[in-house]
Amino acid sequence: MIQRKMQTIRLFALLLIRVALFSSLEADAQNSCENNCGQRLTTCSCHVTCEPLGNCCQDYRDYCLQISPQSGTLMGGTDFFTVNATFKPTDKIVCRFKSEIDIEGYVDGERKAHCISPLLFENGRVPFELSTDGGQTFSRRGTWVSVQHNKYSYDFKSILLNATKWQYYGTPNVTGNLTLLWKKSPLFPGLAVNVELWGYRETGEPYTDNWRAEWKFLYTLGEGVPNTGYFTFVPKPAEKPHSDWEIGALRLTNSNESVGIQNVRSVWSSSHALAWHLEETFRRDSAAWAYSKCLAWHETEQTLPNFLSEIADCPCTLAQARADTGRFHTDYGCDIEQGSLCTYHPGAVHCVRAIQASPRYGAGQQCCYNAEGRQILTGDSLGGSTPDRGHDWGSPPYLRPPRVPGNSHWLYDVISFYYCCLWSDNCHYYFLHRPSSDCRTYRPPKAGATFGDPHLYTFDGKSFTFNGKGEYTLLNAAVNVTDQWLRVQGRTELVQDSNGEDVNATRFTAVAMQEGDSDVIEVRVSNDSQSDSLEVLLNQGVLSFAEQKWMDLSGVFVYKGSPLDVTVMFSSGAGVEVKGRGAILGIVVLLPEEFTNQTEGLFGVMNGDPDDDLGIRNGSLLPGDASPEQLYEMGGSWAIENETSLFTYDSEFLLDNYYHAPKHDPDFSPVFTPGRASENDSLHSKTVELCQGDAFCKFDTLVTGNFQVGNATKFFHENYNKLVGSLEQVIACGFVEEPKNGKKEGIFYLAGATVNFTCKANYILAGSAHRTCQADGQWSGKQTFCVAGKMPRRLKIKQDLRFQDWTKLISCSPKETEPLLILFHPPLPPALGTSPYCPHPPRPPLHHHPRSPCRLPRMDRIRMQSAADSPANSDWEPCL
Repeated sequence: MIQRKMQTIRLFALLLIRVALFSSLEADAQNSCENNCGQRLTTCSCHVTCEPLGNCCQDYRDYCLQISPQSGTLMGGTDFFTVNATFKPTDKIVCRFKSEIDIEGYVDGERKAHCISPLLFENGRVPFELSTDGGQTFSRRGTWVSVQHNKYSYDFKSILLNATKWQYYGTPNVTGNLTLLWKKSPLFPGLAVNVELWGYRETGEPYTDNWRAEWKFLYTLGEGVPNTGYFTFVPKPAEKPHSDWEIGALRLTNSNESVGIQNVRSVWSSSHALAWHLEETFRRDSAAWAYSKCLAWHETEQTLPNFLSEIADCPCTLAQARADTGRFHTDYGCDIEQGSLCTYHPGAVHCVRAIQASPRYGAGQQCCYNAEGRQILTGDSLGGSTPDRGHDWGSPPYLRPPRVPGNSHWLYDVISFYYCCLWSDNCHYYFLHRPSSDCRTYRPPKAGATFGDPHLYTFDGKSFTFNGKGEYTLLNAAVNVTDQWLRVQGRTELVQDSNGEDVNATRFTAVAMQEGDSDVIEVRVSNDSQSDSLEVLLNQGVLSFAEQKWMDLSGVFVYKGSPLDVTVMFSSGAGVEVKGRGAILGIVVLLPEEFTNQTEGLFGVMNGDPDDDLGIRNGSLLPGDASPEQLYEMGGSWAIENETSLFTYDSEFLLDNYYHAPKHDPDFSPVFTPGRASENDSLHSKTVELCQGDAFCKFDTLVTGNFQVGNATKFFHENYNKLVGSLEQVIACGFVEEPKNGKKEGIFYLAGATVNFTCKANYILAGSAHRTCQADGQWSGKQTFCVAGKMPRRLKIKQDLRFQDWTKLISCSPKETEPLLILFHPPLPPALGTSPYCPHPPRPPLHHHPRSPCRLPRMDRIRMQSAADSPANSDWEPCL
């Protein structure tokens, strides 16, 4: 009996131990970041805000990995390592990218885990997991940033010395050595490298699910090459099938690596035209070889969908192109800020590309401008603006043609330019399929802005001051093309005077934004007093721009051109520019015309009517001459709520003053007018000198007593005025073609521009010799033609046009032997009761019976054209 009781007690005790152990393990799991990165747990946090808030789980850095470098080329081969976590030398490291690409890593002498980035076909943030048991379990998380190769730093690429020579090699008079350059350290610790050639192609039926992109190792140019930082060789023509690869890149690897294997430490050159390796036929007659390729490309293009109708129209001027930052961004191959090295666009000083690819076909748009700020068109110049079947920067979801960053563009738009324009003289084929957009349908965006002690401009240009303290809706807008909402919110804080004391004035210090279900972006003044840089947050975590200026994110792009300038670009074409000066933000929101009548918030209703912009949230309107107090109440109605807030609250200050406090501070009383401050003669006189007539600058300086605040307001205001001036609508009449057998003088097609026409010898000008672009967007005068030979003096209609086939109505006059252009109006064949128009020296109009005779030249020398292409005009006399 006693023995049974003892067994029962032991079993019960064992059960208690097991329960306690299980509870302990469960508690540990609930307080561990293993498989919990991004989560807020019961007693601690694995969220990105945990470090500034000081509530991270103890193993946060072990499982939520930080790496260095954080980014690398999408071509792969970058060695990165964990920054804070350490590992055992015996750990078997495996990194898994995108839940499908496994790469073996290693642990170095400092116990840091290393992995090599894989070859990818996409830009942006790529999640990875890390295993320490050879790939059996993956409990650690991190993010790798894949960067388009052309945007990647030159310090980590190999360089084609004299790239033009590489890509013209084998054409007449281009021979000799080629040289590849690279930095010896720290890219390769070894004493020798291998130099490999890889080719790129896309296979399968275009625009179907079996369309695929492929990089393939072709052959080695050199093995065990001394790691001196350069490699020189004389290229030999490749044999088939290698010579069929016309686009590719060179790869350097350590000589102890097997040649041709992927995902090893490597350095890549840029993709380029492989002229230097093409078959012997190319070297014997490069122009004939290229012409054949050009014709084949031309025939292929005719079978592919026409993407031109869905791409964005180009801005008309360089000023517009640089100001419309929500839809266009600098083309790195032709940048006025970098010396205008425009290899493929001679005559241009700057080009921009449409940021978003076209929705269905993933096509791109490129717009180029000359030194006068005028758009260059392919109809006038080899360096004209060209659309692209494959967007140079790729387009989400990437991975497949024609959306592969850089390389799809090379395959469909660049190598064909070599075929038709650079290796042969057949550019008319290329421009037939890649004509410039001439900006007739371009409409600049509207700008809403705020700066200073907040002064605001609505999208319709209404200005007012709202100096509340809190968090407010700057913009809510329905996105027509996606049925989603664009939200932009702003946070204001108190302003300090010159002594650092708070005054009753406010400034915007943070702006947060999201379109639909895109990533949330927040830009704010840094809390670090030693930092002269704006802080950018991605989904509440600080986003580093130490390695890259451009970030491809989910539904949004972010560009940080300088420490104090950030541009956010959404899929709809909306853009947000944020500039920092003296701990104050200047915020500009740019909206394309698709947002008309779709907006609300402090930036008003975008509809061209400033009288309805002072709207209260409940729908009522303030009068245009509303008092400062009324404007204050109106602005306060646009305070946000915690449930709809896009902001990050990662400090005690933000939690106490914004998250756990009213969104519109009811206890704050701003200074509505400078009042007594203007009586300070010294302050007033210095303010007048600083502001030079800028009322906003004067207001802010007098209210705050801080000249830095006034100077920042003046800067922002001038920037806004310049932006609005750059975005003014201009009238474009469209491209005017040079007449056949004639010449055109003038390549400017905006209102007020005049184009002059002349004809070659033995050709007579018919139509208008001078045409001017008018304010209604139409050209003056009539279409111009150059007609061969002398004019016939008499013409004859042999039969009634109404009843006979028009090709048989012309009789011949033996004395007239020169060809003659005869225009019919309306289009051929003539409709009932119509008659032909014939070129004739000006003279009083004839009034003959419809069957009265006119003489014509011989039938076999007549060239006919429909008047639908060239309307009849006063310089041409109807043959009646």
